[in-house]
Amino acid sequence: MASASTFLQLVRAPAGLTVLGDSTAGMAAVGRTGLLPRLGLPVASVLLYWGGMALNDAADAELDRVERPERPIPSGRISRRGAIGVAGALTVAGVVVAGLTGGRSSLAVAVPLAASIWTYDLVAKRGWTGPLVMAACRGLDVLLGAGRDRAADALRPALVMAGHTASVTALARGEVHGTRPAIAAVASATTVAAGVAAVRPEASTAGVVSAAAAARFAVPTLRAQAAAIRTPSAPVVRTATRRGILGMVPLQAALTARAGRPVDALVLLAIDAVATLLARRGAAKGRDVT
Repeated sequence: MASASTFLQLVRAPAGLTVLGDSTAGMAAVGRTGLLPRLGLPVASVLLYWGGMALNDAADAELDRVERPERPIPSGRISRRGAIGVAGALTVAGVVVAGLTGGRSSLAVAVPLAASIWTYDLVAKRGWTGPLVMAACRGLDVLLGAGRDRAADALRPALVMAGHTASVTALARGEVHGTRPAIAAVASATTVAAGVAAVRPEASTAGVVSAAAAARFAVPTLRAQAAAIRTPSAPVVRTATRRGILGMVPLQAALTARAGRPVDALVLLAIDAVATLLARRGAAKGRDVT
């Protein structure tokens, strides 16, 4: 049986914090209330994300033996079959939690979300559709909060998160061998568009919080992406990718504040501080955090 530390590395446990705000932004967009969904749906998102990470390593096992031998499967700390079992268990758990806490409306989104995650890892990851499928995963995660019945009212945050995810995924393909400056430039343009779309254009508490969160998202993300435009080497791209992933949380916070829930947005900004601290510690120790 794999150790706790192996499990945590397999699922990239700290990175799970970057999906907590997806459903929060979706719920804010449609004014969804109730303690159970507001607590349970973010948990469902994390479980599904962790399942996707475990499946990612199972799918990439042979490649990782060459490029990332320190990961749990190539290092022999867990078998490929064991990783698939973890992925399946976490996926089922995520769907069940979504249904129990969000009702049938959220369950109707959780099932295609789970299917999209598995499709990405097993089929689409290396093809040209990879960034699009990953974007669909993130957009559906936002709609998990809104539920199927109110999905149309949460299209803005879903599309903003999906667009940012697509650009980060495309950029991440250069983490090993580098990328092209044009890809990093598209990512930068997407960051600007996402930041602008997430701001509430009024001088209110929600407007101020959304603007501050959008700046927290855009400034460091653009700085890292600009470096990738100038020097599109693998190490620089890895830094830009990591920053793009960490930028998910303040972007979710901006979208949540834009929808009129500044307190929830401030909670997400606190989570962003924790996620950033964990990422820095992991990077300092040479851990795989993406």
